[in-house]
Amino acid sequence: MNRNNSKTIYFDNAATTRVSDSVLEAVIPYLREQYGNPSSIYSLGRQSATAIAKARTQVANAIGCSPSEVYFTGGGSESNNWAIRWFDSVITSEFEHHAVLHVCTNPTLLPVYANGIVRPEDLERALAENPDTQLVTIMTVNNEIGTVQPIADLGTICKNAGVLFHTDAVQAVGSVPIDVQSMNVDLLSLSAHKFHGLKGVGALYIRKGVKLPSFIVGGAQESNLRAGTENVAGIVGLGVAIEEAVSGLQSKNEQLLEKRERILKTVMQLPKVRLNGDLERRVASNLNFSFEGIEGEALLLQLDFKGIAASSGSACTSGSLDPSHVLLALGLPHEIAHGSLRISMSKYTTDEEVDYLLKELPPIIEKLRAMSPIWRD
Repeated sequence: MNRNNSKTIYFDNAATTRVSDSVLEAVIPYLREQYGNPSSIYSLGRQSATAIAKARTQVANAIGCSPSEVYFTGGGSESNNWAIRWFDSVITSEFEHHAVLHVCTNPTLLPVYANGIVRPEDLERALAENPDTQLVTIMTVNNEIGTVQPIADLGTICKNAGVLFHTDAVQAVGSVPIDVQSMNVDLLSLSAHKFHGLKGVGALYIRKGVKLPSFIVGGAQESNLRAGTENVAGIVGLGVAIEEAVSGLQSKNEQLLEKRERILKTVMQLPKVRLNGDLERRVASNLNFSFEGIEGEALLLQLDFKGIAASSGSACTSGSLDPSHVLLALGLPHEIAHGSLRISMSKYTTDEEVDYLLKELPPIIEKLRAMSPIWRD
């Protein structure tokens, strides 16, 4: 397996996932035969409207809410923008996705420590120091290091304080159980392409009683809150994908954990390597390493030459030469943060692919360190 082969060994599922066969089968009719505008009153339009209603119910069932509380969007970043942009006083964490951090105006930032976990007591302290807080937004799972945050505890604190609580669950759906009621969540963002749906479609959960302004005006779609003809095929695919994603979750995670432990055991035997983020409180599909003396982009190019697709951080900032803000928030120095590798798997990741990664990665690390002017064995 190398660049001359057509097959890519894919370890970047936190960036995006392949569309599942059942999702593809479900969406094709809504591109070719059942393509009616859902706002039309004739049967072709009503079929599309019915399909959207079914998908809304599928999403609601997956996250534990009412279908009337689910609003379809163009993806996770749009959902985050819609949930956050109206609030002036916001508490969030240092390592949120930029679709959260760049929307907030002068937010209060909670630390995430070396293990990449927000501490509930820090939120309690921040709320006491900022009594005018209107919204708290903390991601359920970090997109780079895969750590799972204590969302239910944070949600309870916000509920007791009378402050709205939003969570970016883009990396969480299909990896951890989601129940907006037990988590005390008022607003939740998700994106289909992170769990084998199509790109360009997502959803925002808005708890009944929470009033947000219309995100796009000019039409009556999504209860007059997001104008524009619906992406019927994408929404249908989202419904199928989320239903699949939450089905058999424990069994899928057990299989991923076996693969994750094999990778972890081999990689941690290399010299001067660090696992970023808490080992136990993280999703089964994610590992994030930093290699001393290695430049991340060089590592990715060498892996790509061998036919392996991986990441050194968030796909949304892959064009930046700056070190990951997530790793810097953990306390890593710049030179170590630059040498990171994110390995993220899915239900389609095979044992053979793990074998190939573990065969190719160590000699690449050795080669790059031999070329590095800053590496000292």
